[in-house]
Amino acid sequence: MKSYIIGIAGGTGSGKSTFAERLKEQYPDRITLVSYDNYYKAQDHLAFEERLLTNYDCPDALDTDLLIRHLSVLRRGECVDMPLYDFYIHTRKPKSERLTPTEIIVVDGILTFHDVRLREMFDIKIYVDTDADERILRRLRRDVLERGRDIDGVIEQYVSTVKPMHEIYVEPTKKYADIIVNGGKNRTALDIISARITELLS
Repeated sequence: MKSYIIGIAGGTGSGKSTFAERLKEQYPDRITLVSYDNYYKAQDHLAFEERLLTNYDCPDALDTDLLIRHLSVLRRGECVDMPLYDFYIHTRKPKSERLTPTEIIVVDGILTFHDVRLREMFDIKIYVDTDADERILRRLRRDVLERGRDIDGVIEQYVSTVKPMHEIYVEPTKKYADIIVNGGKNRTALDIISARITELLS
């Protein structure tokens, strides 16, 4: 089986995961979703207070080598055990998720296009571009409702690391995209990319 790999990048709260999930809905049995967020490095060796100080928006926070190995294995038609990251305790969960390869593998994350080795694995590269004000509001809602954060902490993290790291590491990778999508719920873009996936599958 030939597997095609699609990379989706974009800033925090841009709608990357939403777009990936909508693609999955179009081809429920033929797409495997891989979240780059799950490849944040394990921090069990650090006290919880130290984990809070980690810069999660720079490349060093992610185990890109492991992701590349897993994608290579999936492309060969073999299963992998994807780590699962717990954003409440800022380290990996003790359990993993078994991923079964399919014809289309979709990877999403803020730094998906940063590493050239990873970038070169993608058959299609999509950048989800969303207004910064909309992105911070989405992140604020998500981190408070889904990750147990407080509003002041989310704002402080955004100002001190998220925004500057976006400008240094994320925004510049837009130039590598084959397609730039305006928002994760862009129906026209979804239709265009779905048509391309249909071509690949045929």
